[in-house]
Amino acid sequence: MTTPTIDDRSPERRARDEQIASEPRLTAPELAGDAAAKPVESHVAQKQLHPTAVIGVVESGLVRPLDPAVKLPEHSRVIIVTPGKG
Repeated sequence: MTTPTIDDRSPERRARDEQIASEPRLTAPELAGDAAAKPVESHVAQKQLHPTAVIGVVESGLVRPLDPAVKLPEHSRVIIVTPGKG
């Protein structure tokens, strides 16, 4: 049994967590009854979820690719890399 703790998340973080929780779950992979066990990463890889690197800028919290031909799917997750301070 877990001990209840105070929820110290910001309202924005709480709303984002609720949004993520409300997204539809991935469907279970269709496997034969005698299929060999394999890591979950191999199942996710079948969903065509490959990382893509693009150059862009962050403006007011929104990621904007510099190439107008690049279209990111809605609810895409991004990793932002910035130059370090010398």
